[in-house]
Amino acid sequence: MAKNLLKQDFKADKPNQKWVTDITQYRVGDCWLYLSAIKDLFNNEIIAYQMSHRNDNELVLQTFRQAFKQQKDVTGLIVHSDQGFQYTSHAYHDMLPKVGARISMSRRGNCYDNASMESFFSHLKTEGLYPYDIRNMDEAQRRIEEYIRFYNQCRPQRKLNKLPPKEYRKQLIA
Repeated sequence: MAKNLLKQDFKADKPNQKWVTDITQYRVGDCWLYLSAIKDLFNNEIIAYQMSHRNDNELVLQTFRQAFKQQKDVTGLIVHSDQGFQYTSHAYHDMLPKVGARISMSRRGNCYDNASMESFFSHLKTEGLYPYDIRNMDEAQRRIEEYIRFYNQCRPQRKLNKLPPKEYRKQLIA
């Protein structure tokens, strides 16, 4: 089991220093839609996400493949998750060190260790899903994608001087 390197320190001075990740589920009728997401703690941006009807290792691995395509230099990066079976798998523990990332995990039963990711999922559901009468999976997926775009590009955040994540990154990197 990996140590908790994050220790509830949700501040990052630069991009690709600390990422948090998790999976949430959303029910549509008798089916479940699973969302795997990765958040960069530098600017709270959702840098990668994948959706699936199955909550399995491949969902998480695909999310990280997407992230590593976009974020090339991740040497020294801390990737924090809970102790879900996807994050304790051999495939996950083999993949991250190959790109120079370090694995960090929450303590058992401590939701505060991954509070930043849980906060995003709460906003997604209360602002982007629950207010609507979603009747099928396509609509649920569309609303999730729209909300992530809104969250990254338009939703102001107090931590970021009331800027949305992408604007904050652009101003500080420029």
